[in-house]
Amino acid sequence: MLRIAVPNKGSLAETAAGMLVEAGYLTRTDPKALHLIDARNDVEFFYLRPRDIATYVGSGALDAGITGRDLLLDSASQANEIAALDFADSTFRFAGPVGRFSELNDLNGARIATSYTGLVGDFLTRHGVSAELVKLDGAVESAVDLGVADAVADVVSTGTTLRNAGLEIFGPVILDSTAVVISAPQQKPGTDVLLRRLQGVLVARRFVLMDYDLPASLLERATEVAHGIESPTVSPLKDPDWVAVRVMVPRKDMNQIMDALYGLGARAILVSAIHAARL
Repeated sequence: MLRIAVPNKGSLAETAAGMLVEAGYLTRTDPKALHLIDARNDVEFFYLRPRDIATYVGSGALDAGITGRDLLLDSASQANEIAALDFADSTFRFAGPVGRFSELNDLNGARIATSYTGLVGDFLTRHGVSAELVKLDGAVESAVDLGVADAVADVVSTGTTLRNAGLEIFGPVILDSTAVVISAPQQKPGTDVLLRRLQGVLVARRFVLMDYDLPASLLERATEVAHGIESPTVSPLKDPDWVAVRVMVPRKDMNQIMDALYGLGARAILVSAIHAARL
């Protein structure tokens, strides 16, 4: 039975649970439950703090899990990232008082407040910068004003919180993070099934099925507009001069593709959602 770690709370938890449901797995009905057996799919779920998941999986106590790339790297775990899930995106940057720092080397000898000492420490070491890291559990933007640090390293979205604290962003990006699937150092059989199912959810979210009728003489030009994953499926119609075409297209581009196909001569253009996929 595959043992899978799932975030029990925070920004990762709800979306991770939703993806697992779309992938055909059971989910807990009691938000306080810490364990769930899904016998039909031969998996066992353990609901853990997101920060602890990489440690459990890296030790081999659990076989796979969903966590943030930032948390994986900060943990120094032996777990392996095997897929990105494209949610809970975040960017880590340095910030300091306006005008005090302009480049990474300016941090030599400085005190840097962060909740991610492992991640930030590794980054600084790789770039030859020696600084003192001040470990905080949250609200690091207050550290400079309160005198416990000279700069901070934190998640940045718009930068508004940092600016409100009198700080400005500088230096390179530390990490672009996202939710990821991780596996134990020795990947257990069954992990590949979990991965295919989750990737199928991503495909279903990213793509739609497009059906349309088209004069057969325009098929090559239509294929240039919408070529599909491999190639379109083409079926004959009663009128020998026309064909029916089915193709997968990116959801974000579907309206532009419909416009282009209609302009080319396609008619009866229909779009359908994909509920599950294996590519």
